[in-house]
Amino acid sequence: MSQIRKLKSRIEPWKKIIADMDDLEAMYELAAESGEQSDEDEVRSMYEAAKAQFDKLNILNLLSGEVDQNDAFLTVHAGAGGTEACDWAFMLSRMYLRWAERHGYKTEVVDELEAEGGIKSITIQISGDFVYGYLKGEGGIHRLVRISPFDANARRHTSFASVYVYPVLDDTIEVDIKPEDLRVDTYRAGGKGGQHVNKTDSAVRFTHIPTGIVVACQTERSQLMNRQTCMNMLKARLYEYYREQKEKENSKFMAEKKDISFGSQIRSYVFCPYTMVKDHRTRFSVGNIQAVMDGDLDDFMNAYLVAKWKGLPMDGSGDDDEEV
Repeated sequence: MSQIRKLKSRIEPWKKIIADMDDLEAMYELAAESGEQSDEDEVRSMYEAAKAQFDKLNILNLLSGEVDQNDAFLTVHAGAGGTEACDWAFMLSRMYLRWAERHGYKTEVVDELEAEGGIKSITIQISGDFVYGYLKGEGGIHRLVRISPFDANARRHTSFASVYVYPVLDDTIEVDIKPEDLRVDTYRAGGKGGQHVNKTDSAVRFTHIPTGIVVACQTERSQLMNRQTCMNMLKARLYEYYREQKEKENSKFMAEKKDISFGSQIRSYVFCPYTMVKDHRTRFSVGNIQAVMDGDLDDFMNAYLVAKWKGLPMDGSGDDDEEV
């Protein structure tokens, strides 16, 4: 039933836009005969609405990957910059939470490591239709340039944070994990957990020995529930890991993981001396940085999907032409 619902959501909007175009054609002929300004304005309004819907469906058509329609785990790690970077990681996590809220997606913080001035790392599960398809282009290094609120001399600082996106796998995709390849550690949860979690070893950490991948969860009071969440996260990480290995073997994988520092960012957020957000892969940029930080990311995601579909080179991670 879930698959039927998703297929209908892909087909029904196209049927509607065909009907809207028939109505638009009839309205255009009526406006041409009447010559009234009000009819002309209505035709223009109908056209703009149909065009916006067509552009949206056209982007949705690009989400045809094996796991594009799945939910996603999104992890943010603070990089170079100390307290400033921890604050930047918090700002990024808020940006993605607001993006999910705009689209009506469900969010859950799976793991969070707090630090002075912000967070050191956070993992969020975002649930909804085509979440991974939209978010898969957000993985990489994000750079912030601003006047630091933590600097008494009000100097301009540059901070970095990394974003990783992994699909939540359903029962149709199997990832084999051997028990002997898995190390399980339990420990007491930290943070504002209340009396129960701080008295029992409810937090769980899984380490996949062959790949070195580590996942942890401490949000639930039950160790059993934390184990289940950890296993889902590990399967998602391993799926992405093996997919990348396969693409490297086929010489199709070009987006190598880089250090969380200068010269490796995929996107820059400049607050000072001017305001601009620029994606270095697609060269797409906007000046309204407050809207972007409030979750308005659709244009960046769409630009990435179109560039990927067209096969355009997206190796501009070191492009620094916005520096002053």
